[in-house]
Amino acid sequence: MKPELKKIKRLVWDGCLIVLGCTIMALGYALFLIPHHFVPGGLSGVSIIINYFTKLPVGAMIALLNIPVLLLAFKVMGRSYTLKSLAGILVNSVLIDFFYEVVRVPSATANPILASIYGGIMLGIGLGLVFRGKATTGGSDVVGLVLSRTRGVSVGFGIMITDFIVISASGLAFRNLEAPLYGYIVLFLSTRVIDLVLEGWSYSKLVIITSSETEAISDFILKDLNRGGTAIRARSLYLNREGEVIMTVVHRKQLPELRQFIKDTDPQAFVIINDTYDVLGRGFRSKLAT
Repeated sequence: MKPELKKIKRLVWDGCLIVLGCTIMALGYALFLIPHHFVPGGLSGVSIIINYFTKLPVGAMIALLNIPVLLLAFKVMGRSYTLKSLAGILVNSVLIDFFYEVVRVPSATANPILASIYGGIMLGIGLGLVFRGKATTGGSDVVGLVLSRTRGVSVGFGIMITDFIVISASGLAFRNLEAPLYGYIVLFLSTRVIDLVLEGWSYSKLVIITSSETEAISDFILKDLNRGGTAIRARSLYLNREGEVIMTVVHRKQLPELRQFIKDTDPQAFVIINDTYDVLGRGFRSKLAT
């Protein structure tokens, strides 16, 4: 495939992810968050607070409040990042007002717990897709990146502080202590779902094995599990003895079988098991978009 065609295909794919993500987010706002006045943090949360008192459209307020943030982002982050953020902000703002002000979709539930749960899930799915499209919707994620560049704090910490202040302020604005509690539920679920969308389900397990029976364990992995692996020369700090460490990736369904074989073969083996969200290579198919 020619580089130009590949680039166009990549741009179209990113654009589809951004539009789909913004659509899901907008429906989450219209169906769950705005009707219940749940504040998810960031400038969208400030916009919901303003809407509560003035009835001004939430989407329009999000776009308006993001103007100084975009100017700051342009100065600190550069032109390319700012343009992508602008695209995400505009699409998201227009769709929120389209569903809530024009179509006037009804609230999906009168139960605030259900609204906070499903609102947080939809917000997380939407934001995750937008991030996968290499864009943002402005607000606290831009502020977090700017704080990271200028103050040396982590991006996650900058976003968390920004969202915490906004959500906490909703309790004072609405004079209701339950309001920020629901907001924290939305924030927690949305961040967890964002990670899930970006990293995928953990279908595989990375297993690191230190054993005196490496040959038997290697044969089992290769012949019985039909998996590969890597044998790394290493030295035990505790025993001060040279040996091999086996590193392999198996499907989670195969893990109990491997664990039992290691236990039967070498009860003194030292085994580390980690979640692996994506594996590229023979025998595995990547679940994440490149």
